[in-house]
Amino acid sequence: MNLTAIVAAMSIPSAFTGFCFWMLQRKISKKQEEEDKKDEARRKNEIIVIEGVNAAIALGEATARAMERIPDAKCNGDMHKALEYAEKIKHKHKDFMTEQGVDSIY
Repeated sequence: MNLTAIVAAMSIPSAFTGFCFWMLQRKISKKQEEEDKKDEARRKNEIIVIEGVNAAIALGEATARAMERIPDAKCNGDMHKALEYAEKIKHKHKDFMTEQGVDSIY
């Protein structure tokens, strides 16, 4: 065998292997892009859920405060406890989110 035949015989498997790795890398890149899109959708969903919870707490607080102002309404201790609990959780959630924001910066 001459040198040209040896080089040709060695380059064919190398080219095939290179092509296989290129195809594999392309497939991995596509999967990574899909995962990134799903992660972004999950992140947006979390934000919407948190905003919805905050809106529900705000509505509950507003309703409880309005009920307190009605002279004929008999507000029992349960409503006052629920209002205090909602405020406590709201502040706890705000503190947690602040902590997470600071942690993500550093």
